[in-house]
Amino acid sequence: MCNLLSGLPNMNSLLEHPLFTGVGTERVKQTAREVLDELRGDILTGKATTLPDLDECAELISARLNADANNLRGLINATGIVLHTNLGRSPLGTDMFAAAAEVCAGYCNLEYDLETGRRGSRYSHTEELIRKLTGAEAAMVVNNNAAAMVLILSALAAGKKVAISRGELVEIGGSFRIPEIIEHSGAKLVEIGSTNKTRLSDYIEAVNNHGAEVLLKVHTSNYEIIGFTESVSVPELAAYAKSAGLPLLYDMGSCYLTDPEQLGLPAGETARSGVAAGADVICFSGDKLMGSVQAGIIAGDEELIAKIKKHPLARAMRPDKLTLSVLETSLRLYKYPDEAAMRIPVLAMLRASPSELFSRSTALSNLLNDCLPNWSIEVCEIMDETGGGSLPNVRLPGWGVSLRAPEMSVNELEYKLRRGRIPVIIRIQDDKALISVRTLQPTDDARLIQALQDIAKQ
Repeated sequence: MCNLLSGLPNMNSLLEHPLFTGVGTERVKQTAREVLDELRGDILTGKATTLPDLDECAELISARLNADANNLRGLINATGIVLHTNLGRSPLGTDMFAAAAEVCAGYCNLEYDLETGRRGSRYSHTEELIRKLTGAEAAMVVNNNAAAMVLILSALAAGKKVAISRGELVEIGGSFRIPEIIEHSGAKLVEIGSTNKTRLSDYIEAVNNHGAEVLLKVHTSNYEIIGFTESVSVPELAAYAKSAGLPLLYDMGSCYLTDPEQLGLPAGETARSGVAAGADVICFSGDKLMGSVQAGIIAGDEELIAKIKKHPLARAMRPDKLTLSVLETSLRLYKYPDEAAMRIPVLAMLRASPSELFSRSTALSNLLNDCLPNWSIEVCEIMDETGGGSLPNVRLPGWGVSLRAPEMSVNELEYKLRRGRIPVIIRIQDDKALISVRTLQPTDDARLIQALQDIAKQ
């Protein structure tokens, strides 16, 4: 028994173990003390007849530390899906996060006008920026785009009939469907056209024969109908709505705040194009192609936006200081498109060229081969995706690294990476574990190597 007790690893050797690099000393020390006390108790009661060695003891401590970590954790997205809904969509990067940290660490002028010394409006911090970037007369922000759609319909269409193409009755994540949104807003749905073909005459019939009072267009951002199809463009629909004296509402879903062609980005609309096309009110997500925080941005006619702001639901859906501080920083970056393209992570990832991605993949492959000499590691071509209900069927040619660990299946490797101290989410394709460099953040390479080395040591 005495020999077993004296053979327990000492605290200093545990604190210096590689598994705890970057982990707070006090956190490791407290957890190590708990584990060592339990081992001593097992020895004294005769439950333990052998001891874990230093590495095994460190593993016990590491497992307990991981169990005590926050459920919501940072991780490495190596899937090549830029706007991965399950992984938090847009990464914010250091610029936007730093601005939010400065604002939210203490008090701020969320609803305080520093000029007058009186109560102000939280919408004022972003409204002017949104107006200039979209060309709209007025704007406001809510906590996501689904909320924006509910609020717009509740404020402008409650008790009224809303005409919408059957091909645009979409379902977004979590079984959230446009027909249900219309119903819960108090409006009445008037379905027109067919799934694949809707003409202007269908809208006219809905107004003349079915009493439609509001026209709604929804961008099918998470799917695309191809082949024998027909739809009504926003300018054409806006011209009719104006002649009939009816409001046209346009849920753009996901759109840019800058010209995609100018920056070499994939196809897609801009918020300005929706306003310019004649829609009276548009709405779109902040954390999709815009590359910012989760938010629903509403812009359009000044009188209609004023009605939306006054609706009781607006208070329930208003954004907090964290959302607004990040969003304002993003919007200010968009005033200078070249700067936005470099400093907003989503834009930088979407516009990354195949040659750039090949160079990054080659560099990462060389590092991994040096660290993991017994593994099979090679550079390979990968087809990435935008994701997040944005740009359906637009593929992004890229490059990455394929991995195969000795005596380990790709599924086992995927599991260990996902469950490690530094969670890494990869893609499995054709029995290969793939790492796409497109979605790796600037500090991810070193952390990725550490995660793979942890597995190799096990």
